[in-house]
Formats: sequence, C-alpha cells, structure tokens
Amino acid sequence: MKPYYWASHHGNFGDDLNLWLWDFLLPGFRDVHPDVMLVGVGTVLNPVLLPPGQKKLVVGSGYGYGEPPNIRDPEWDVRCVRGPKTAQKLGLPEDMGITDPAALIADMPEFRNLPKIHKKTFIPHWESAEFGMWQAACEPAGLTYLDPRGEAKAVIRHIAQSELIVAESMHGAILADAFRVPWIAVTTSGSINDFKWNDWASSVGATYAPRFVPVSTRAEAVRKKTKFWGMSFDAEQPAMHAPEPAHEPADTSHGDVMTRPKPSTTGLRGMAKQVLAAPSTLALWQASRAIPQLSPSKVLNDKKERFWKVLDEIRRDYM
Repeated sequence: MKPYYWASHHGNFGDDLNLWLWDFLLPGFRDVHPDVMLVGVGTVLNPVLLPPGQKKLVVGSGYGYGEPPNIRDPEWDVRCVRGPKTAQKLGLPEDMGITDPAALIADMPEFRNLPKIHKKTFIPHWESAEFGMWQAACEPAGLTYLDPRGEAKAVIRHIAQSELIVAESMHGAILADAFRVPWIAVTTSGSINDFKWNDWASSVGATYAPRFVPVSTRAEAVRKKTKFWGMSFDAEQPAMHAPEPAHEPADTSHGDVMTRPKPSTTGLRGMAKQVLAAPSTLALWQASRAIPQLSPSKVLNDKKERFWKVLDEIRRDYM
C-alpha cells in the first residue's frame, strides 16, 4: 500500500507529513496490498487528483475543490473523512466526518513534552510565504515567522514549542489545536477556501472566524487579486503576473525549519520592506492580541479515540 502524496514544487508541511505519518498510524502498511492507494491528509478528494481504476482507501481526507468523487464506485473504500461538511458533500453519514488525521501527530513520542521556546508564532499559507515578505512583517509585531514550506517535522516541532499560534495555514491551526497551543486564525484573501477550514473546525467544536491581515507585497496582491497600498490588482488586469520571490542570502537562525532563503530585514533595503509591510505588521500585532481559541478537550479526545478505532478496523481488514 502506498500513501497518496501531493508533491508541490514549493513544499507544504501539511502535505509532506503524509510521507511519514502513516508509518506511525499503520505500521507495516507499505508491505501489504500494493494495489491499494492510501488517501490520507489533505484536501484531495477530487477525481482530477486521484487516478481512476485503482483501489483507494480513504482515511481522514477532505473535500474542497472541483467535483466530489463518486465514492459509490467499488474502487473506493472510505473509512472516515476530515469533517462533517466533507461527509455531507460525499453523501456519507455525518459521523464519518471524524477529524483531520494530523491531530494524531500529538500522540507521537518524538513530539511529546517539548519545551516552550517561542512566545508567539505566525505561520502563513504557503502561497503567502511564496509571494510575501512576512519575515519583515513579523519582527516588528513581536512574532516569530514560521515558513510552512519547511521540513515538516521541524515545522511541527516549532508549533508544539510555541505558546501561541497565529495561523493562516489550516494545518498550522490543526497542529496547534492538537498540541493544545492556543491559536488565532487570520486570512490575507477574501477568496480563501473556507469550506475546508469550517469542515475541520466543526469536527472538533472550534469556530473559524479569521481576522483579516493585508497582503505584504505587490506580488502577493497580484497573485491573490487583491489590493496593496490602495492599488487594486484584480481579475481585470490579466497582463500582470507575480514575479518569483527574490532569493537573498540565507538566514539560518531558525535551524532546519527553513528550506529556502528568507528576505533580509536589516539595512536600508530591510527597512524599506518593513515600511511597505507596515499595514500587515499592524494587523498581525492586533491579531496576536485577540482572544485565542482551543477546541474542547473532551471533543478532541473523543474524535481521536474514534479515529484510532477506525485504524484498528483497517488493520483487521487489510493487515
């Protein structure tokens, strides 16, 4: 059995954790049923992404884009999905929408009892990280910047070792909630797919009510078809394209969390970037002082217990 893995060119820890999570949840799964694809963490329940003609074992995946798959086809074995909204979309009983499998990462021995070393951490969506300059926005706001494109275990460890998470990344919030780190949701785009956020949040009794944070660069505004310093970059300007972010000398101050260079925030150029990112900085500062949330512990623990029972059933049927 092989896990489905959406390998993005930019990297995203919420997808990359599929490379090792299932070895913990279902030890030995790779040695059985080579004809079966294990479909796990991610918003991947889309017939365009998943190959036809192959048996698929769905364990905690979510819907969010395109047409939902026809799970009545015998090639689908759906044991549970990410939340009640995905269950409803697929025509499944609501109680099959348990929660995101990433919540079980907190049960892994290597992530237990980690010391708190970060006060407040901001983790953006990968697209914001790709086109923005959030390091420049975070420093004056008193937040540590965490790039979601970093090595998955290092990103997760950083989340667990934070006292507060400000998250545009949904899996940033999911992991924070799993580690019982209070979190605050933010968004930089009015066109964000809130279906998947609400799908997960409703599965654990949380609420998705993001605070708005302006984009940090013109390139980010072009990519997201929004405004930057009052100038609109909407769909009526198709000739404009966001350039690739400039790569500058690498900053290794955060160890192996970062997998690519970060923008400099020192010198005249760094000061200019911080000035341009001032509205983003202010909004992040305000967001970090809002009242955070956590899902009710009883709800989360009940959902995790149900998920472990599903995994026991899979072991019985496949292994």
